[in-house]
Amino acid sequence: MPTRDHDLERLSALTDPVRRALYFYVAARPGEVSRDQAARGVHVSRALAAFHLDKLVRHGLLETSYRRLGKRRGPGAGRPAKLYRRSGLQLQFSVPAREYELAARLFADVIAAAPRSIAARVRATARSVGTSLGREARRTGRKGSPLRIEDVLGELGYEPFHAPDGQIRLRNCPFDALAREHRALVCDANVHLMRGLVAGLGLRGIKARQELKPGQCCVALRMVRK
Repeated sequence: MPTRDHDLERLSALTDPVRRALYFYVAARPGEVSRDQAARGVHVSRALAAFHLDKLVRHGLLETSYRRLGKRRGPGAGRPAKLYRRSGLQLQFSVPAREYELAARLFADVIAAAPRSIAARVRATARSVGTSLGREARRTGRKGSPLRIEDVLGELGYEPFHAPDGQIRLRNCPFDALAREHRALVCDANVHLMRGLVAGLGLRGIKARQELKPGQCCVALRMVRK
């Protein structure tokens, strides 16, 4: 299990501004990123991008794979490109130490073993909390500019993006560690939290639904006709 010292060492790898920019560029992409793409994305040379990307891999912040990017196959198709994506590593650092995840696991264990009526109350509470978050975002939103659900989701850590099928997908699950042990409970609460958020924001043209997809949050938001 990674220690807090190891987490701090990994975080220190992001103090370099170029390395930090490359990490956030790769993390924000829905798919894998080549060295050329990353270099263009942060406006540095390919050689410099490759150096820092591989540093991030050594620190466990990025993962790699190899794939030919063109349509040609077989002899003469060239070498596979080295591609980068954000790793599943989770970093936590606080002073003094806090163990909120442990408390969450304790509560989730109790709820998962409780009668079904408790699960219904969790869904209702999740929706109520989501509605409150949406209303607060509307109240504190900048005057003169439209409130976008993507901005609210981004502030909550979901990392939203527009998928090719038109849905708003969520690249990150803020409850990932807990969802791995209690997926049904957490995903059910999460989708009701999103439905409450949509309602609180007053958005009638968006519907939240549960849609499991590897590497993404379990909730998708689809535009619907009024």
